[in-house]
Amino acid sequence: MHKPIDLQIRSLQHVGIPVADIKRSEAFYQSLGFKNNMQANFQYAVNEKGTCIMMQLGSITLELYEMPEPDNSEVRNRKNGHIDHIAFDVADINLTFQTLHTAGFYSIEAAPVKLDFWKSGCMYFNILGPDGERLEFNQIL
Repeated sequence: MHKPIDLQIRSLQHVGIPVADIKRSEAFYQSLGFKNNMQANFQYAVNEKGTCIMMQLGSITLELYEMPEPDNSEVRNRKNGHIDHIAFDVADINLTFQTLHTAGFYSIEAAPVKLDFWKSGCMYFNILGPDGERLEFNQIL
């Protein structure tokens, strides 16, 4: 078991939900009062792209993302409609990564990953909880 460490998590940033049809899901959440606050494509594999939409209602942010057609086991294991990860907002992604690494936590990514989301991008990495849950640490740049 790991001893407690000070990560300076600022807040719950978003909840990530893989979806089968991004437009259908966007319309559904809009009907609940959420607004599309950011939309971007992301590179998944060499010739595959996914689509991500951040839906916002007040201080609640949902990340809806549609993955490429499931032709490999990782995509199939991330089932549509199930919460895939929870993301924590951090002020310094590199310090957070180093702190967790030094404390012995396993990161899925070898280093923080940059995405062209939001106005200036974001960086993130994931660790796994004791039951395989993904905990994402994210810094909006």
